[in-house]
Amino acid sequence: MDIEIIPAILVNDREDLIRRINLVKPYVKTVQIDVMDGKFVPNTTIFDFSNLPFGIKYEFHWMVENPIDYIKKVSGPHIHIVHIEAINNSKEIDKINKFVGGKLGLAFNPGTKLDQILPYLGKVSLFLAMTVNPGFSNQSYIPDVERKIRALRKLAPDVDIEVDGGINQQTIERAAESGANKFGAASAIFAQSNVKKAIDDLKKLASEAYNRGSMRER
Repeated sequence: MDIEIIPAILVNDREDLIRRINLVKPYVKTVQIDVMDGKFVPNTTIFDFSNLPFGIKYEFHWMVENPIDYIKKVSGPHIHIVHIEAINNSKEIDKINKFVGGKLGLAFNPGTKLDQILPYLGKVSLFLAMTVNPGFSNQSYIPDVERKIRALRKLAPDVDIEVDGGINQQTIERAAESGANKFGAASAIFAQSNVKKAIDDLKKLASEAYNRGSMRER
């Protein structure tokens, strides 16, 4: 599996958004933009995504009610991640997936049961396991989510599984050993004096841990 570190940006100021994108753009393939509406989660973020810097992929993590209403306002071949908790049924997922051309991920909160996730296997190209309760930065990693990551990896060995929340040099190894191959990280990158080194170090740790986990499952 492709191991990828994805800088996660949660801001409510456009200047700060652009600054952060440009800061990490030389070192990563994808940037995640966290979007919150103050309803699905108790926080709000920026909603102006016009004229974003070129030369990098964008992954929009929609922590909002009625996500398709927001997705329609963003042009471009982006990856869109919606929350299972904001989706009423599989037909709604099919509608969104058709609209975004297959570039759809499904996020689930720490308390969401695995049985609620399984019906969407084969319907999305990415699962995002929240390892914190969504809404705010600088929360502690919830290790209990790892059992769901392991179960998903066994059921869908070729699907991308991303983790988001509390990712640092210690927790990234746990998540990777469990089967995650993509890692959203905020302070573990942006709070460091050398963002390139931070990204390189995280990727090395994740790659080694993922391989350890894969060997153990054989």
